[in-house]
Amino acid sequence: MNDTIKLLKNHRSIRQFTSDPVSDEVVREIIDAAGWSATSNFVQAYTVIRVRNPQTRQQMAELAGSQSWVKTSPVFLVFCADLKRNQAACAYENMEMVSGYTEQFIIATVDVSLAAQNAMIAAESLGLGGVFIGGIRNNPEKVSELLNLPEQVYPVFGMCLGHPAAAPE
Repeated sequence: MNDTIKLLKNHRSIRQFTSDPVSDEVVREIIDAAGWSATSNFVQAYTVIRVRNPQTRQQMAELAGSQSWVKTSPVFLVFCADLKRNQAACAYENMEMVSGYTEQFIIATVDVSLAAQNAMIAAESLGLGGVFIGGIRNNPEKVSELLNLPEQVYPVFGMCLGHPAAAPE
């Protein structure tokens, strides 16, 4: 078995983190790795938001079902499906984006999911751990308000990252 397969098979959801910070450089490297994921027609219909504001993180933790690690993890990212970027690119080229199709919704959701998986694998390859937070979909309207998301952008899930303080089975 090679190192990549070992890494993949060692994935665990980490919800307890040390207080050690994760540098901005490491976070940028993780996000950059996310950008190398497969994407439908090179659309890259997603945006990643790093949430740093403690009050916003507290509110998001509550909205996600009282998941305390959302507020306590060194890094909290929100992965959003984003059709607004494509709409803006079309407008820049004086074109109109055709919208309203279920396929676009699926493409954006798949693209952001693939990017997030790349991000998690990148984080784990650097010795970090993390957990996906699907609970932000419990109240997507309030999460969207907290993040000031425009129309055509919706939160798909969050991701807590940091140095693991526990090694779950």
